[in-house]
Amino acid sequence: MNVIEALQWRYATKSFDEDKIVSKEKLDILLNAFNLTATSYGLQPIKLVVIDNKKLQKDLVSYSMNQEQIAQASHVFVICIETIIDKIFIENYFKLVKSTRNTPDEILNPFKNFLIDDFERKTEKEIKEWSIKQAYLALGNLLTVCALEKIDACPMEGFEPSKYDEILKLKSKGLQSVLVLPIGYRAENDFMSKLKKVRKDINSSVLFT
Repeated sequence: MNVIEALQWRYATKSFDEDKIVSKEKLDILLNAFNLTATSYGLQPIKLVVIDNKKLQKDLVSYSMNQEQIAQASHVFVICIETIIDKIFIENYFKLVKSTRNTPDEILNPFKNFLIDDFERKTEKEIKEWSIKQAYLALGNLLTVCALEKIDACPMEGFEPSKYDEILKLKSKGLQSVLVLPIGYRAENDFMSKLKKVRKDINSSVLFT
């Protein structure tokens, strides 16, 4: 199955088969895909919380607009943003760059200082909005990799972030939840899996100049 066939196959799963579990091998592929997602400046202001506790999943349903996929899924991914993106955060990123690539300070410092100055000028609201955009990049990447691996998923914005943050103790980790992605395998009786995909004609959604 090529990538276009995989994207044709995928859909927002409305009902998961609770008896089918994503293997560790497949799960590791998704976790690596998340970690390899492109982010602005490479700063990775996002983290992935993986839930594979059925009781916890059931508890979260009531804070997820009663969407039963949360309880049915093999695993639930919660994409979170870092609550503090400051000078220390940026300096730690450049320490990682230096240790990974052996890049000398005289090459790294101009870009590092630019980013520190740039983020110090931003408001908290602007930084949060920027971070959320990176979370959506990760979501899109995960959806594509799920499709290629024949793993079903359902992206969700419809949940109560404050309740997720409280239950998952995210505040103490310096995180806020922004997106939820239950994954697993579609149930045979999920009528949505039988429906044709609805998309605009490519000539109306893609423009050449």
